[in-house]
Amino acid sequence: MLGLPDHVRACLFDLDGVLTRTAEVHAAAWKEMFDAYLRERAAREGTEFVPFDAVDDYDEYVDGRPREDGVRTFLAARGVHLPEGTPADPPQAETVNGLGNRKNDLVLRRIREEGVAPYEGSVRFLHAVREAGLRRAVVSSSANCRDVLAAAGIEDLLEERIDGVVAREHRLRGKPAPDTYLQAARALGIEPGEAAVFEDALAGVEAGRAGRFGVVVGVDRVGQADQLRAHGADIVVRDLAELLEPR
Repeated sequence: MLGLPDHVRACLFDLDGVLTRTAEVHAAAWKEMFDAYLRERAAREGTEFVPFDAVDDYDEYVDGRPREDGVRTFLAARGVHLPEGTPADPPQAETVNGLGNRKNDLVLRRIREEGVAPYEGSVRFLHAVREAGLRRAVVSSSANCRDVLAAAGIEDLLEERIDGVVAREHRLRGKPAPDTYLQAARALGIEPGEAAVFEDALAGVEAGRAGRFGVVVGVDRVGQADQLRAHGADIVVRDLAELLEPR
């Protein structure tokens, strides 16, 4: 009924792009933040301004990673290395944490203005998973995960939440390391091999493979099915509702 192997006892879901339509919001916020910073830096140093690509750069360097890792990884690809700073840095600070906080402010503003919608197919799948008696957790690098789940109206469909707040408290490495997914498996009381991971991000798919989970489902929202498979997805679907279709 669920399109998953029989040994799967739990489902571990990424948030943005898998359960909720917030990946586009994040990509737009990253672009707004990076473009403003890169434009100012280029003007200051007399170099060419090369904008952030909200598709290619987002997928390669940012998507699925903790916020600070996204800042650090993308800027390193441009040959830019900034001081780390601290999580308390103001958004104006020219540090990794400062730029991360600037991006977070932009995301929160967009969520307030535009709201949050879940994917209808994902909601159907969540209900089916619950009715089948499987355990359920959300695994996200976002520190705003709880607020997004509540705004989307799906918080009650998930039993455990491993997000950016929990990762910081437990000092868990972000995706593509498997730490947050392994923490979710522990929270649900199951072995990694008994769980299915659902991811739309290349880094997240890598995390599922690295953690030796029972099955890794890639969710292709942007036409990157081949890349998802190359990074470790066992199954690729365009929407979770496809898993409910007779085979």
